[in-house]
Amino acid sequence: MTSEHFDDPRLTAVGLFVEAHQGLIAKLAPRIQDHGMSETEFEVLLRLARTPGGQLRMSDLSAQTSLSTSGITRVVDRLERDGLVTRASCDTDRRGTWARITDAGSARISGLIAGHLEDVDRWYTGLLSPAQLEALTDALRVVRDAVHPGAVAGSAPQVRREGVEAGR
Repeated sequence: MTSEHFDDPRLTAVGLFVEAHQGLIAKLAPRIQDHGMSETEFEVLLRLARTPGGQLRMSDLSAQTSLSTSGITRVVDRLERDGLVTRASCDTDRRGTWARITDAGSARISGLIAGHLEDVDRWYTGLLSPAQLEALTDALRVVRDAVHPGAVAGSAPQVRREGVEAGR
């Protein structure tokens, strides 16, 4: 391999993406942890809160979060123990189980979301012009759909509104 491979702009693109992701998680995590949640618990509650009806099948929740079936079961076990989520049998599939956010779970995520959005704006969306944010969001969706097609499993159809998709 020659040195021109190390100057490949594709390496720069993926390297910047990884560095930005790691840095953003480091900036967002403290507030989430201050509210007594792990990043994974926050993601599960947020996905449930943003889903119409506040529920997803466990298999869809697993697909959306990239957690294994046993991994999502452990997270939901903890959230259920804390009264933030309940489980319910799926009427249409005896093998399926719903995870539903409770009123306490909604209150917990609601108490955190305003500060979380301030952090998101400070460290991510507020750094970009509206056109940059729209282009980046569209580009990330293309990549996400290719590498993680289950990311919207079980979600209601998305509606485009002013260049930003509702629900994601």
